[in-house]
Amino acid sequence: MIQGAVAGISVAQLDLRDPAQAAAADAYVLDRAGSTPFHRPAWLAAIEEATGNRALMLAAVAPSGRIAGLLPLHHIKSALFGQALVSTGFAVDGGIVADDQRTVAILAAAAQDMARERGGLALELRGGPAPGEGWERREGQHLGFVRPLASDDEAELLAIPRKHRAELRKALANPALTVDIGADRRHLRDHFHVYATSVRNLGTPVFPARLFRAVLDRFGDDADILIVRDGGRAVSAVLTLYHQGRAMPYWGGGTADARRLRSNELLYYRLMGHARARGMNAFDFGRSKVGSGQAAWKKSFGFEPVPLVYHGWSVIGAGRDVDPNSAKYQRRIAYWKKLPLPVANLVGPLIARGLG
Repeated sequence: MIQGAVAGISVAQLDLRDPAQAAAADAYVLDRAGSTPFHRPAWLAAIEEATGNRALMLAAVAPSGRIAGLLPLHHIKSALFGQALVSTGFAVDGGIVADDQRTVAILAAAAQDMARERGGLALELRGGPAPGEGWERREGQHLGFVRPLASDDEAELLAIPRKHRAELRKALANPALTVDIGADRRHLRDHFHVYATSVRNLGTPVFPARLFRAVLDRFGDDADILIVRDGGRAVSAVLTLYHQGRAMPYWGGGTADARRLRSNELLYYRLMGHARARGMNAFDFGRSKVGSGQAAWKKSFGFEPVPLVYHGWSVIGAGRDVDPNSAKYQRRIAYWKKLPLPVANLVGPLIARGLG
């Protein structure tokens, strides 16, 4: 569906169910510096499949038919949090990826047209270049943590600051702690239990289990799960995405015993070695809230924080409020932490799929 044409560049909405169109979009993403796993059709399809939020891909097309830019979006719908077009849903990055700034502006304008056509939705771009005038620059809330992988395990150990390294050595000396890597049904089951327990304890609704399954299915060899076990019992786990030489541990957590066992330290140290063996050269620890304990923990692991910049736009000048630090959510978060885990796992996915 052609949205319009400017200076020889037309904008079309791709049909990601068409294998040829999906493959063309994926090839463009994989070839572009600065792209992320969240730009890939695999991510868009997995989110739609698991949460019901429709995936949309706008493509800037040159006169030759060559893709010159992409804007992946999800139409997030929630009775609690409202609606928005988000690039991309359930991701910490996204935004526009394009050949040049002119194409960025063309895709941004096409997204605004789409938002108007869908009833005046808000637009959220999580990363990427500045989309142009009229967009709100959102910064000061999130930090990113990325650094190169060291040459080997010993160098990686020495790259970790002394205090945190001492904690890691305690885990390395514990013979009961073992590491298990894979992507089968058992890994998914144990990862979900650990992750659901962890986010419940933080007061956050858990995502549906089928989301993790869909991501692993769609990404194939570009995703896996690493689990730390204490005598066979899963105590820490993380699902990791691999993209353009970068390992991105994305959904991770630990049980109540993780702190005592230092299993989270072991989890990420072993993941660094695993990523290096896979040919990765950088470790992306993802984003954290400014001033959070999670941000401090990542810094103590030897990662320097970098401010993240997002962009928003709305016809009415106001977007959704899904910030867990918002005052109106604090009482709900405190209540959620007290829920029995089976209840949280039952109700949580119904809420979380609208957060996007």
